[in-house]
Amino acid sequence: MASIVTPGTVVGSADKNSPGEGTAEENGNLIALLTGEVVENDGVLSIETHNPMLRLEVGDMVIGEVVKLNEKAGEIKVISVEGKPNRAIMADQEYAQFHVTRICDRFLHNTADGLRRRDIVRAKVSEAGNVVRIDMREENNCGVLWALCPPCGDTFVAELNGDWNVTCHTCGNQAFRALADDFGGEAGKAALNGSGKRWSGEAEAQFSKGSAGRATFIAEDIREDGRERTYFRFEGDGGQGGGRGRRQKAAPGCRLFVGGLSRDVEEDQVRDMFKKHGKVTDFALMRDDAGNLRGFGFITFEKKDMADAAIADLDGQKIKGRRIGVRDADAPRDEKPRRKKPDGARLYVGNLPFKASEDDLSALFKDHCDTVHVQWAMDRSGRKKAFAFVTIKPESKGDAVAKELNGYEMMGRNLRVDMAKPSGAKRDGGRGGKSDGKSGDKSGGKSSRELRALAEEEEDAKKKRRRPKKD
Repeated sequence: MASIVTPGTVVGSADKNSPGEGTAEENGNLIALLTGEVVENDGVLSIETHNPMLRLEVGDMVIGEVVKLNEKAGEIKVISVEGKPNRAIMADQEYAQFHVTRICDRFLHNTADGLRRRDIVRAKVSEAGNVVRIDMREENNCGVLWALCPPCGDTFVAELNGDWNVTCHTCGNQAFRALADDFGGEAGKAALNGSGKRWSGEAEAQFSKGSAGRATFIAEDIREDGRERTYFRFEGDGGQGGGRGRRQKAAPGCRLFVGGLSRDVEEDQVRDMFKKHGKVTDFALMRDDAGNLRGFGFITFEKKDMADAAIADLDGQKIKGRRIGVRDADAPRDEKPRRKKPDGARLYVGNLPFKASEDDLSALFKDHCDTVHVQWAMDRSGRKKAFAFVTIKPESKGDAVAKELNGYEMMGRNLRVDMAKPSGAKRDGGRGGKSDGKSGDKSGGKSSRELRALAEEEEDAKKKRRRPKKD
């Protein structure tokens, strides 16, 4: 009994035999392309099969489904060959390729301007070698035979409206397809392709949106049960002419700037805080090239009153130990509100114990004044530094309280308390001294408060380095 071979089996040598039906030559060997028995006839090796398969030839008219679209080329999966027995296509010819210039007699910027995935087309085989190539341009009966509407998945109907020649009666979407003459089973539809015509400004504007205007995926599961449908929408016109990353401009007062965020804050935590005040239409926390948060972002609300409510509630709130600032991102500079500093005498408090809390510090000062506002300095990760600023009322008690609490022991550390320098004052080179930029002055124009803070941080860093490692 003769043995059965399968596709890919070496059945002979090209030096001794010639390839026949169902075989091909590769690297000096004859390879089986079908499942069946090897037959030799006058030096020609063929495969005799009980399940014959079709082999495409130049001039064949094929029916196929569009399965791949690149910018200037595409691919169909061949379903059948017109005028030939309904048999399976040979495995090496199951897919056929085409170029954008061979779709129709009209300039197309992109293959997706005339075809979409899952369209059923008729095409003529122009090459049948190692790569099968097809043409839909030369004959009127070639082109799209059936097409689905990408937004809703219903079937397109051929109707001419300007440059658009197909319409969806379900969602009203209009588009262009390189129609075959018998699109939808009716004759004369190739005339709707506008052969040789230029595109109107409306069509060019649609094409310029790039991928946003050429969605090639079909909504496969649409239930027409009365529920309102929502469709994915790209923000802005960011396509070929729009610039990468451009977003749709929000209505005045709806876009907020959020600053002062900790570098390790969770995006979901920030988003949830803002969602309580209304519908958020856009949310973006800025990141550097390494993917780390930069400490600020932009949040857009659907309506201005939602944004106003978020500003009123969240400006100055703490997240991960840091106070955030929330304001209208599009307001002119002179109109952007600055966080109001508390009134009273502002004191610098240094050498603070890290295990102390704002409540502990507030309780210490409340014994010496009427009101206390504590602002504890934080690093970029939201961790407490060793100093803070305390604002007390009445302001007249500032000097007295500073002298009384300077050196006070708190949780094993002696506090350093002094009057804070006003932010607009000239920076000196140390306590009571001025720097002329010479004589080896290392202050760099910093105030005494800043110098003390830097010294304390350096001292803490040295202590950490001296700590013995745990086994």
